[in-house]
Amino acid sequence: MIRISLRSVYSRRHFCTIVNEADSFENDCRKHYIPINTFQRVTLSMGSALISLFNPHRGDMIACLGELTGERAAKYMKNKMESSPEGVQILNEKPRINSRIIDLEKLKTYPEGTLGRAYSNFLINNKVTPDTRPMVQFVQDVNIAYVIQRYREVHDLIHTTLEMPTHMLGEVTVKWVEAIQTQLPMCIGGAVFGATRLKPKHRGLYRNYYLPWAIQTGNNSKFLINVYFEKRWDQPLSELHEELGIRSFQLAATKPIQT
Repeated sequence: MIRISLRSVYSRRHFCTIVNEADSFENDCRKHYIPINTFQRVTLSMGSALISLFNPHRGDMIACLGELTGERAAKYMKNKMESSPEGVQILNEKPRINSRIIDLEKLKTYPEGTLGRAYSNFLINNKVTPDTRPMVQFVQDVNIAYVIQRYREVHDLIHTTLEMPTHMLGEVTVKWVEAIQTQLPMCIGGAVFGATRLKPKHRGLYRNYYLPWAIQTGNNSKFLINVYFEKRWDQPLSELHEELGIRSFQLAATKPIQT
């Protein structure tokens, strides 16, 4: 009887946590939403595209471009998520990835080779934080807005899962995988135009190794946005790769790229 009672209490707490987190996103979404007309949308899209092209470090402009041009792709992504039990759970619970939700110190305690430890190492080695992803502003539909927000917040986890560093060659490779899987115009543009910014010494590696691997991974692996990463911190990366159909990129592991 005690066991049943405790389980019942835990279930109620877990349900409340899910409801609160989903409600929190909806409240944040409505608070940050900025209505714009067609002229403003076109102007902002063109401006953010030009700035992103000439200054790929402007994350705010890249995020803006992703929202303004990505609603159709976001609907496609939502349909893909609705076809997966794990994706449906993500859509229902609307979890967030930031330092208020994720215990970054605890991630450091997971064994080497697990997703949690690999993500922690990625954040530390690249001096990045999950708190830099801006809130969606120009999408009124809460569910579509969440899909775009989720893509933003799992981007570093996709880097981690694919074992790709954040130099230009690694970014372009990840963008190809994301472009194939999400159909987001921002990702397609980043993959195509990002490749033109590669240094001459990297272009051969890109054409012969990174690009073929990215195309194969994007087409053959399972939809990465459907992965509930937060529930898999203790899962070995090798096991996750096998589950998702990802072939580890050996060149990146054995031959470091000089930036």
